[in-house]
Amino acid sequence: MTDAHKVREDPEVTLLVLDADPPPRLGSLTGRARIVHGDESSLASQLPHADVLLVWDFLSDAVRRAWPGEGARPRWVHTASAGVDHLMCPELAASRTLVTNARGIFETPIAEYVAGLVIAAAKDFNGTNELQRQRRWRHRETRRVAGTRAVVVGSGPIGRAVAGTLTALGVSVALTGRTERPGVHGPADLPALLAGADWVVAAAPLTDATRGMFDARAFDAMRSDAYFVNVGRGQLVVEADLLAALSRRWIAGAALDVFEQEPLPPESPLWDVPGLTVSPHMSGDVVGWRDALGAQFLDLYDLWAAGKPLPNVVDKNVGYVPTHD
Repeated sequence: MTDAHKVREDPEVTLLVLDADPPPRLGSLTGRARIVHGDESSLASQLPHADVLLVWDFLSDAVRRAWPGEGARPRWVHTASAGVDHLMCPELAASRTLVTNARGIFETPIAEYVAGLVIAAAKDFNGTNELQRQRRWRHRETRRVAGTRAVVVGSGPIGRAVAGTLTALGVSVALTGRTERPGVHGPADLPALLAGADWVVAAAPLTDATRGMFDARAFDAMRSDAYFVNVGRGQLVVEADLLAALSRRWIAGAALDVFEQEPLPPESPLWDVPGLTVSPHMSGDVVGWRDALGAQFLDLYDLWAAGKPLPNVVDKNVGYVPTHD
C-alpha cells in the first residue's frame, strides 16, 4: 500500500477545499474529516496543513502558483474538472501526490452539445432565427448530417463520447490521439484528415504538444465548407488565426466553448466574427452537474479513506488519465 492509499478514516484528516460558489455539499464527511475552506489568497498558507485538496474552483490557477512554496503538501489532489492544466506545475508533477480528475461526469453532455452544434450548423438554425427576426420568408436548402465526415482530435473519454454520438447521427468519424493504435489515428495523419473533414472537433487535453495546434496552417488545411468546434481547452487554438480564417472564409464557421482568456472580455473581437458561435464554457454543464461532481468526490474519498486504489488517476507526466482501450 502506498502512502497515498493509507487508511485515513480519522477526523484529524484535513480536507482543504479551494472554494467556488456554490460550494460542494460535503455533509457526509462530518466527523470524518476536518474541512477547511480556502481561496486564492489563503491557499499557499493552508497547503502545508492539508492531507487532501479538493480543487472545487477548477477555473483557478491558484494551485499551480501556490504549490512550489515551502512546507508539506497534500497527499491527494482532486480537481472537479476533466482537465488538470490549471493546477499542474513541475513541482506537483515531480511529487508523490496523487492527482485525480472528474472523468465520467462531462463526457455525454459535451458529446450532446457538439452534436447540437453540428446539427444547428448543417440546418442553418442561426440563419433561420435571423430571418425570423427580420420577418423574412426565404426558402433555403440545408446540408444533410448523415454521410458527412468528422475528425475528433483527442481520443480520451470526451473525444470518444463525441465520436460515438456523431457516429449515431450517420457521420463517419476519424479519431486522433497522441499515439496511433487500433481505431485511433496518430498526429502524422491529422493534416490529411483535416483536408477531408466536414466537421473538426477539438477535444484534446492541453499539453505542450497540443498547445496552439489549431493555427493558420491547420485552418488552411481544412475545406472552405468545414466547421470547427473547440470543447477542449482554449489554448489549443491560436485565436487570431481562427479569426483570420473565418474573416477570409477559409472555413465556413466555428463554435468555441473555451477560450484563451475566460471570461471572454467584452472588447474581444471574437464576439463579432461572422460565422462564430461563442458559448461561456458550458458544454458539459447540465442540470445537476455540481451535485454529480460532489457525489463523485465523496465516492473517491470513501475509497481513499479505506486505503483502496482510486480511479481517474492522472499521469502527471502527460497531463491526463491514460486511456487503455
